[in-house]
Amino acid sequence: MLVDIGVNLTNRVFRDDRSEVVARARDCGVTAMVVTGTDVGHSAAASDLARACPGVLYATAGVHPHHAGECDDTTLGRLADLAAADGVVAVGECGLDFNRDYSARGDQAIWFEAQLELAAQVGLPVFLHQRDAHGRFLEILSRHRHRLRGAVAHCFTGGPEELAAYLDLDLHIGVTGWICDERRGAALREAVARIPPQRLMLETDAPYLLPRDLRPVPKGRRNEPMYLPHICAAVARCSGRTADDVAAASTATARAFFRID
Repeated sequence: MLVDIGVNLTNRVFRDDRSEVVARARDCGVTAMVVTGTDVGHSAAASDLARACPGVLYATAGVHPHHAGECDDTTLGRLADLAAADGVVAVGECGLDFNRDYSARGDQAIWFEAQLELAAQVGLPVFLHQRDAHGRFLEILSRHRHRLRGAVAHCFTGGPEELAAYLDLDLHIGVTGWICDERRGAALREAVARIPPQRLMLETDAPYLLPRDLRPVPKGRRNEPMYLPHICAAVARCSGRTADDVAAASTATARAFFRID
């Protein structure tokens, strides 16, 4: 029994078979999925999905750093309204991305802090994104962490040093199929054994980050939440635990973190 804490089910690639994607995941033991909100529109769509499938789908409400430049004086109010909706369990995806710089770094920082403040006000945990911005990310987050109910580093890809900094801030850690990437996942494979079981959660980030070692390779290379057991098995191998143990602990952690039944 698994919880996928990060699924982009509002992505257009799921438009024609979204219900089948959810059904396949449930058939594979993924009993709950958190649908990621990446801007106001997608957050509203994620909330609608959660309301339509209670107890299985949940949602986050936030603005990804790629979209920080699109925010205006209505954004926070709209996110606050969404955060109060049934089935919305976190604020985010929010943070910093200095790899692509689709939004100016100053705008990213402003809206990251605004969403941390919103999360503190509404009492929800935050679903965090960081890429190539570790130092600035920690600088901002550390000023707000004491007021946050919880925080998870979504799609963690770093090594032991970065992990230690996150654990020092009492963050939860989300691990994706990045761990299955023989080219880029070495640092994560080294770090994953150091994640305390009560801090580890699993996610696919579907339709992105299809595990590279998955066979047969799915048509179109689209990732789905039904592949979460494959990620769970990889985490188990790297951490010297059984897949059943990783599944049970990560599921209990996710349900407690997001307060889902």
